[in-house]
Amino acid sequence: MSFPNYPEKHNLRAVFTAQDMVVYRSQLGRLPKAPGLENVLICLQRGLPERRRVRWRHSYRPAGRLMGDLYLLKKSGGKTAVLTNIGIGAPQVASLVEELIALGARRLVLMSLAGGLQPDLNAGEVVVCERAIRDEGVSHHYLPPAKHIQANPELVQELVAALTRRGLKHTVGASWSTAATYRETEAEIRQYQTEGVKTVEMEAAALFAVCQCRGVQAASIHVVGDSLAEYRWQAPRDVNPIERALEAVYDVAIEVLG
Repeated sequence: MSFPNYPEKHNLRAVFTAQDMVVYRSQLGRLPKAPGLENVLICLQRGLPERRRVRWRHSYRPAGRLMGDLYLLKKSGGKTAVLTNIGIGAPQVASLVEELIALGARRLVLMSLAGGLQPDLNAGEVVVCERAIRDEGVSHHYLPPAKHIQANPELVQELVAALTRRGLKHTVGASWSTAATYRETEAEIRQYQTEGVKTVEMEAAALFAVCQCRGVQAASIHVVGDSLAEYRWQAPRDVNPIERALEAVYDVAIEVLG
């Protein structure tokens, strides 16, 4: 059996939407209670918002489940939420982002660990992603084919400004979004190093594509964990700089969104 190829799929109307799912969950009484939602921090580091010292700085109240835990930050009056304890990968993040937008979100920041591609990037360093290489499948369902997709420039600049105000070392650059973690090759790494690509992760391209398609702002900020810069996987020797950086990035993202 052969299947038709739809190169212009991004122009076609979907038969099932996130709004449909929101209505269905509302009918079942399983919709998060977030009526004033505007901004969302998607935290892929499990357990980070629940850490005692982090929660002391950013208190929240549970709003319900959305394939993960949705928390409303008290100081924001319910306008800013943190979504955490979810899975990883482009399809998961894209589905969640669609539903968050259907709930009212208009500015989204994703924070995650990423692999370093450049030899001068050490564990715990912060990279603000200004564009992502679309080496995953999700973004091609939303936008015409292209190698890169841009983050929202305004949101990127706000994150950079907040990091600078806090005196946190950071860099701005591109990330390689791939859907196949265990198929990253030396040839690809060498090519992307030549192009100046900073990190490799799984979600940024999908996030940017969904948000660009839906007309909302999105950015992604990464903390370097492991490294592929020497063409082999290298685990971090010390996780303490990584943990400190994650907490600092969490603070920065909430400052920008909240």
